[in-house]
Amino acid sequence: MTEQQNPSTFNPGKGAGSAVGVAILGYGTVGSQVLRLMLENADEFAHRAGGPLEVRGVAVSNVEKHNGTLADEKGLLTNDARSLISRDDVDLVVEVIGGIDYPRELVLAALRSGKSVVTANKALVAAHSAELAEAADAAGVDLYFEAAVAAAIPVVGPLRRSLAGDRITKVAGIVNGTTNFILDAMDSTGANYEDVFAEADRLGYVEADPSADVEGHDAASKAAILASLAFHTRVTADDVYCEGITKISAADIDVAKSAGYTIKLLAICERLVDDSGNESVSARVHPTLVPRSHPLASVNKSFNAIFVEAEAAGRLMFYGNGAGGNPTASAVLGDIVGASRNKVFGGRAPGESTYANLPIADFGDVPTRYHIDMNVEDRVGVLAELTQIFAAHGISLRTVRQEEQEQSARLLVITHTAREADLSATVAALAETDAVLNVNSVIRLAGE
Repeated sequence: MTEQQNPSTFNPGKGAGSAVGVAILGYGTVGSQVLRLMLENADEFAHRAGGPLEVRGVAVSNVEKHNGTLADEKGLLTNDARSLISRDDVDLVVEVIGGIDYPRELVLAALRSGKSVVTANKALVAAHSAELAEAADAAGVDLYFEAAVAAAIPVVGPLRRSLAGDRITKVAGIVNGTTNFILDAMDSTGANYEDVFAEADRLGYVEADPSADVEGHDAASKAAILASLAFHTRVTADDVYCEGITKISAADIDVAKSAGYTIKLLAICERLVDDSGNESVSARVHPTLVPRSHPLASVNKSFNAIFVEAEAAGRLMFYGNGAGGNPTASAVLGDIVGASRNKVFGGRAPGESTYANLPIADFGDVPTRYHIDMNVEDRVGVLAELTQIFAAHGISLRTVRQEEQEQSARLLVITHTAREADLSATVAALAETDAVLNVNSVIRLAGE
């Protein structure tokens, strides 16, 4: 029996003009804006969805905390999320709680009871995409998560639909506003990491637990989602190499400037092809030297930008607000309209596509380039000695720049592309060489 014939999964639609009942889980920065905009623009949303969108309730952990809010005034607050989800007049559940374990339970309960789900929860989607997709498929309902990657920037939809007829080779960009704000401020002011972090905290860019942002985990979750969509392969956050920005110094920024680069925390997802034609997928997050001539170099403050490279379409760039209540609510509301239309008129949005099932590349096999900053002995023959170390590991040098210091020399090296494992082994060998007094920093390059 086909899916269209199976009454448990086929969605014929409620009919034009039918109301769509919506449950909102979470009433923080995003949830409050979603409710406000839904109520303020109710007529427009009814026309776009094909029927009125009626909010049945807003689930929170502590009702008293939200006394006097819009949700309270409308009599929508409840602390019983499970009962709200199970109501017969709820067709669509919007999850904007955050976290993984508790939201996972609620989202799975919603999907399994035949409710479509819209979520902004990147950590949840990155960690449990398979389980969520299977539950949605079994029930014949939608799972939307545009807001999980870059808030208002539409990139999930284009990857799922607009570029479905193309072959994507690479997705890369800035997907975390907090780290971009910090690195941009360090670049423009010359301040050190600690001072700029404190300013970002004062301005409200930093979460109560900043580690997800500054250690790269937030970007890694988004990279997993982007790689899964782009390469039709299931990629989880555990498959993503992750390195944050906490070790980036003002000296690193200064050296990058002098060489014509800026430093950005990039998520890079690539389709790799080896010499035998075998394909694999690489997804990684790390500080990256980007040429100042590259469009990503000009992405400032807390903005995000994502590049997509495809065989037929070429290079595409998506740019805009990647965080905040209103931008994230915009993406959530777009998904609400799409899921509601399917409830009214029937059918489903594109679901998970993992037909390619490509292997995840070993990070050591990923091709990359390094910028290495080191202090070395200031004597004849040092450069030749170090060049031999690079050559022994099969590493070709693109540029070498030396700066004189009082009792040593500073050597700044940019390599040609090589395997990550070979470059890493080279750095380890340099650090153990008597001629090298200190390896100050090692930063990868991209965008050339």
